[in-house]
Amino acid sequence: MMLKGKVAVVTGAARGIGREIALLLARHGALVVVNDYGGTEAGAGGGHAPADEVVGAIKQAGGQAVGNYDSVASMAGGQAIVKTALDAFGRIDIVVNNAGILRDRMIFNMTEEEWDAVINTHLKGSFSVTRAAAPIMREQKWGRFINMTSTSGLVGNVGQANYAAAKLGIVGLTKATALDMARYNVTANCISPFAWTRMIGTIPTETEAQKARVEKIKKLSPAHIAPVVAFLASDQAKDITGQIFGVRGKEIMLFGQHRPIMRIHDDEGWTVEKLVEIFPGTLQHHLVPNVTSGQYFNYDPLV
Repeated sequence: MMLKGKVAVVTGAARGIGREIALLLARHGALVVVNDYGGTEAGAGGGHAPADEVVGAIKQAGGQAVGNYDSVASMAGGQAIVKTALDAFGRIDIVVNNAGILRDRMIFNMTEEEWDAVINTHLKGSFSVTRAAAPIMREQKWGRFINMTSTSGLVGNVGQANYAAAKLGIVGLTKATALDMARYNVTANCISPFAWTRMIGTIPTETEAQKARVEKIKKLSPAHIAPVVAFLASDQAKDITGQIFGVRGKEIMLFGQHRPIMRIHDDEGWTVEKLVEIFPGTLQHHLVPNVTSGQYFNYDPLV
């Protein structure tokens, strides 16, 4: 019960990773706002039943929870979600920004609507709930933000320019939040989850290679992600902030931070001709190989 009395908001909590997180936080004593718009993996439709089912499961297990059905994709939605926590439980301590949709399309075919929908749900959605909760956490001098990134952003993935941009943007949002909130005993961290979810179920299985990738990731349960979230939400993780963790099955990874890996200097400044001459023997040796295939990263960038 290491989260006893803490109030947690989990967005996109009706299914998959979000559902497992909500259930485990409640099992450890948190009072949970189960937020879910109730739409499809593409963001269409909506309804209360999916979130209500999770609320019922938490209550049946002896926990406390309340449903919220607002979209995270607007500032008003973020404020309404946090207000639900305040109205029901009187405070907010933990925010897990997990809500997401997919609108996959090759960059030369992607529409403005497909771009905006994914950016608004993932990146703006993470900001809208964070922005609504941050002043309260600052005042009470305790809080935890746990955001979901993806190897699609950290590494890249075919047909996911919108999703990749949003997910790498969430890394930047997390780092800035960690810096802004550090003096108030509030942490912010990212998790890059490898798990079978409804969204991953939309990836193509037209070739044998695609089928093999899907079968491999089907073995990775969303339940493996939840313990890392619960740990980062606890008092025991008070000194962990601004970090990126990968969780793949029973394996937890700590991702490196973006830092310069090599530099070159010329007292007279650079010209194109100088770069043509020196680049192959210097910086080129440190380029990440096989970027177009994704093979330079030995974990399948599916999620």
